[in-house]
Amino acid sequence: MNQPRSLVLSLVSHTNVGKTTLARTWLRREVGEVLDQAHVTDETERFVLHETEAGDAVVLADTPGFGDSVRLLRRLEGRSNPLGWFLGEVWDRFNDRPLWCSQKAVAHVREEADLVLYLVNASEDPSEAGYVEPELKILGWIDRPVIVLLNQTGEAKSAAARAADEARWRALADEHDVVRGALSLDAFTRCWLQEGLLFDHIRALVPHAKRDLMERYLDEWRARSAATLRESVEVLAHAIGAAAADGEALGLYRLARLDRKRSGDALARRLEESVATATERLIELHGLRGEGAEDVRVRLGDVSAPSDPANPWQRSVLGGLVGGALGGLAADVAHGGLTFGGGAVAGAILGAAGLGGLSWAYRVLGSEAEPRMTWSPEFLDRQVRDAVLRYLAVAHAGRGAGEFRAREQPDFWRAAVERERDAHLPELHELWERAQRDSGEDAGREAGFELIEPLDAMIRAVLREFYPEAESLLASLPRGGAA
Repeated sequence: MNQPRSLVLSLVSHTNVGKTTLARTWLRREVGEVLDQAHVTDETERFVLHETEAGDAVVLADTPGFGDSVRLLRRLEGRSNPLGWFLGEVWDRFNDRPLWCSQKAVAHVREEADLVLYLVNASEDPSEAGYVEPELKILGWIDRPVIVLLNQTGEAKSAAARAADEARWRALADEHDVVRGALSLDAFTRCWLQEGLLFDHIRALVPHAKRDLMERYLDEWRARSAATLRESVEVLAHAIGAAAADGEALGLYRLARLDRKRSGDALARRLEESVATATERLIELHGLRGEGAEDVRVRLGDVSAPSDPANPWQRSVLGGLVGGALGGLAADVAHGGLTFGGGAVAGAILGAAGLGGLSWAYRVLGSEAEPRMTWSPEFLDRQVRDAVLRYLAVAHAGRGAGEFRAREQPDFWRAAVERERDAHLPELHELWERAQRDSGEDAGREAGFELIEPLDAMIRAVLREFYPEAESLLASLPRGGAA
């Protein structure tokens, strides 16, 4: 009877570079211990990524970090059997902890690893990261294929900036025959597409006898990623569709200001609740936990109906909540906040300043006898843009950063999203017109279904622009109905 096979992918690095945080992002769950100090991980931890019915498995191993690598290399060089000597020595776990941890990492790679994922701190200058050269030389003696992974890259970067970072590290890595590539995979700001690129790269390097295991894992990853993308688009599309068909009766057009204000409040509350729920689901789909970015309390009653005098601060506040880049994190503060990832969200205001009056967001439809307040086409256009930005924020959040938090997005994200959104404006405006003409829950559901295809196209186009190297991978993810 054949013994179960294991394909072991080993995370290796200098101490405190981020192996465990990357493992958390990869696995989408809390594993290991993360502290801002050296040698937190002192034993190799193994996590099953994929397992077949026959017991074959793809395993991710989080190893103890290298330490005092320059001194270690000096001791090893010149010996006829450097690794044999090093592994045969007895190092004190406490007094010689850097060498003790290094010994554990070397022993694991030599005995178990099929491929090494060597993490580096991308914020460092490769020529000044003195630990890299000796550690790659030691790994070269073990002779397992090594992929250099750029961790701690900072905020999400353009394709050109990312390529420049990888080229800097590749120039150093290319001096070592054992290194077979350098890729970015930040535990904090990675995009899930970068995982797929890494897995595809790994597949070509693992032993031929185990390659089928990596292919199965990659197939499983594709199916899971396609389902996540599909449901993410549907969740966002239906939230916007409901807003497009929503309306609030005003009664007589010239009712008291308070009555008109109440209509605007009701419309705004429903949108806030819908977008907050959609964002919470988006975070859950990506294996994250979340919380609000800001603890800002706003009275929704401060927002007026279209014909009221402008109050830029009050109206820009609501514009930030329901129209900001991550306004979906806003909760109905009038009812004490919504639960969101285990906490109460009081609101998130991003991009609110400078919006000016909110009168552009509302419009009144219907006869003078029975007017109805709805969201304006321009405001709904903005919701599409913001939905894609919310998606990008969540899709680039690594679990290594802990709970999801709304952060300021790079300018190039906003520019790319607006270009793609604007290309669909004629189609969107026809959709808004139909939804507001028919109005109601059924019209909202229909608008949501109609919005799925253009929203999916926008998201895929933006991802292709950010990750051109992943175009074929993205194209392999099917579109279609509900997961």
